[in-house]
Amino acid sequence: MSEQVLDLAQREREDLVTLLATLSPEQWLAPSLCTGWRVRDVVGHLIGFDELSFRQTAARFARGRFIVSRINDIGVAALADRSTDELVDIVRRHTRPRGWTTSFGGLIALTDGLIHHQDIRRALDLPRQVPAERLVRILPFARIAPPVGALWRARGLRLVATDLGWAAGRGPELRGPGEALLLGITGRGAVLDELDGPGARILGNRMGG
Repeated sequence: MSEQVLDLAQREREDLVTLLATLSPEQWLAPSLCTGWRVRDVVGHLIGFDELSFRQTAARFARGRFIVSRINDIGVAALADRSTDELVDIVRRHTRPRGWTTSFGGLIALTDGLIHHQDIRRALDLPRQVPAERLVRILPFARIAPPVGALWRARGLRLVATDLGWAAGRGPELRGPGEALLLGITGRGAVLDELDGPGARILGNRMGG
């Protein structure tokens, strides 16, 4: 496990806690960019594995038949009766990720945390400047990680993060700021108008846009 990546994941969660402490009851119930999930559902998902043992995590995967969407929904349902104050407290107690999300050197925690943080912020029109060092660590991993779907959406495209000096892949170019590029290849159609290049139309078609 990479302590450096876990440090970045911890900072991401700390930033999220700062945001969550400011949200109104209406904002907690607002839709996020993550289809079908409200802001509170996204938060529940983010910390859904941190308090589980290895055996409990394995049982949840088995109960969800090893289908990512089902596993995630089970985790959200498990925290559905918690108050928003309780959810914030759980995130605060687990700003240092633990459990299954520390796999791949902590990249799961960092990737999931940053993407879903943006799912909340963008849906609530609360933008921020995402630290470049976090995006640079995430993009190569997210591009090939099957659970986020980017491996299929970005296939045959050259990804170019215009603000990071990062690029990968071959084919028609898909260009844009690193944060929008990350959200685009992970299926957030709301960022399509921030991306350009011949690959943007291809990505839009793959998302049904």
